[in-house]
Amino acid sequence: MLRTIVTALENKKAQEIKVIEISDLTILADHFVIASGTSSTQVKALADEVEFQMAQEGVKPLHTEGYPSGSWIVLDYGSVVVHVFYGETRDFYSLERLWSDGKNIDLKTLTE
Repeated sequence: MLRTIVTALENKKAQEIKVIEISDLTILADHFVIASGTSSTQVKALADEVEFQMAQEGVKPLHTEGYPSGSWIVLDYGSVVVHVFYGETRDFYSLERLWSDGKNIDLKTLTE
């Protein structure tokens, strides 16, 4: 699942993709995937691509949030929650700082 999500984001030129393992910190999910787009249009395109690629594998999100604004879209896949931000919104909410106790996953291990 992580490989599909990261590859979809990379293919649509997402910026600053991060994967944080949070399974030891919360029951919300096992991983957060965080990425940025340079406009609300790109943010929506990134989220759409993740949804499309996951649907190709037969996986639909349990919940989505934020499509109307396009500044922060959340795709909840249960064990993986994807956060796609517009750059300034990402800086404001700073999820990486909030979840700094989590383990950063090297993207190379997911895309090779």
